[in-house]
Amino acid sequence: MSKFDPYDHLNILLNKDGTLTRLLDFPTTQATGDKGHLPGQSVVSKDITLNADKKTWIRLYRPSKLPSNDKSVAKLPIIIYFHAGGWIHFSIANTMIHESCNQLSSEVPAIVVSVEYRLAPENKLPAPYYDAVETVLWIKNQALDLVNGEKWLRDYGDFSRCYLYGVSCGGNIAFNSALKLLDRKIEPLRINGIIMNQPLFGGKMRTKSEMRLATDTFFPLPVIDLLWDLALPQGTDRDHRFCNPIADGPYRDKIKSLGRCLVIGFGGDPLVDRQQDFVQMLVKEGVMVEARFDDVGFHGIDVVDSRRAAAIINFIKEFV
Repeated sequence: MSKFDPYDHLNILLNKDGTLTRLLDFPTTQATGDKGHLPGQSVVSKDITLNADKKTWIRLYRPSKLPSNDKSVAKLPIIIYFHAGGWIHFSIANTMIHESCNQLSSEVPAIVVSVEYRLAPENKLPAPYYDAVETVLWIKNQALDLVNGEKWLRDYGDFSRCYLYGVSCGGNIAFNSALKLLDRKIEPLRINGIIMNQPLFGGKMRTKSEMRLATDTFFPLPVIDLLWDLALPQGTDRDHRFCNPIADGPYRDKIKSLGRCLVIGFGGDPLVDRQQDFVQMLVKEGVMVEARFDDVGFHGIDVVDSRRAAAIINFIKEFV
């Protein structure tokens, strides 16, 4: 591993001012817009500014075929989505993420609120957590604004059935922002569950799966370490609670107040031991947890394997 360069692996250059030059240009897809959609299109989407100063925004998705306005017909759950990317990559406009949200909205079905949170190292943790909290508070405001509230949410979303859903680092965001939301008044919203798909956690002491899979093709250990170096607050290490949720601290008292959790993982992921330790910690604190671990599979397998992506959607359908 001595000759391995994690910057090359991630296709990034670190600039002298601490910012990154990202060398990959990922394809993007525009939202369909508020009104029109193509024949046969199962989901429509639109972009909404969250915080202009922070350059954060959301992409809202809803199924084209909507439930009846009849009050006896149940409204759709609201899933707040945090994308993967190791803290440093991707936008919710990237085609891969856009299509994932389309599938989620169509097949659950659900109203999906995809969050364009700030990236590291330009914005270190806890910046994405605050962006997540701001998104939830924005949704709360739509519920309370009987005149100008966002119609897709007000007409078709069930504010009592909100879920935080994150993939990889997004799973970390879902967990940590859920802890922050315990200190906020979000009624009439209710966070009805937290979904963490292959959540990105770490720590200074190596786990067996990290050592066994240190040279993993997709997610080798030097890359994981670099991502934490870029994301964590200056002067901290991988035992900071943003990285290592098992670490002791006053925040642990809040964990028991979390709602239901769904944790998904794969045996070929270097992070799998940490994810399973995380599940055990949640159970010990009295949290209701569904753990869905498959011995076969690697970190991000659902990006390249449509069958695994469909299986994860089914887990989510059952959970919500």
